[in-house]
Amino acid sequence: MTHINRFNRIAHSELSDEGPSKSQRKRESHALQDLGEELVNLAKDALARVPMPENLERAVRDCRTITAHEGRRRQMQYVGKQMRTLDEQEIEAIQRALDVIKGVSKAETAKLHALERWRERLLAKDEALTELLSQHPDADGQQLRTLIRNARREQAAQKPPKAFRELFQVLKDLLGTGSAASETSDEADNDLPEFPTREDY
Repeated sequence: MTHINRFNRIAHSELSDEGPSKSQRKRESHALQDLGEELVNLAKDALARVPMPENLERAVRDCRTITAHEGRRRQMQYVGKQMRTLDEQEIEAIQRALDVIKGVSKAETAKLHALERWRERLLAKDEALTELLSQHPDADGQQLRTLIRNARREQAAQKPPKAFRELFQVLKDLLGTGSAASETSDEADNDLPEFPTREDY
């Protein structure tokens, strides 16, 4: 369940004529604090793709530079304080952006795992190379054979995995994973919500 869903569910179920209860406000605060921690822990390029007001962005970026435990804890509390100043539309915009980023990350991870499985198969049995070349006839078979042979020797002699890594890069270029991941990222950028302005309300 996303943080915004938690936020909305709590508000819907516990809101009374007298306003939010103390326990409801506490849970909402924790949900927003968790969302703020997600922002702080994002990779730099991913963080740049999340729409947020300037004061929150500054608080998040400052927190990322603090290494001292107590200092980071205090700054994280300040991030949570800034999160609690956001309205529902602003929170939803941030959550949607995070959902898109997580989806891209999962897709890229799946592609890398597929490459790793191909490399393992190529090193385990010769038939795998025949299968790969049948699927990709333009591949440099001699280069692949050399890398596979050298990678096997490295493993047997427990040497640094130079050919092992080169084989992965050749597979990445051959199978187009790099470009596919880039296209996925571009599509995700198009899905990112625009940050709502006050005039939109």
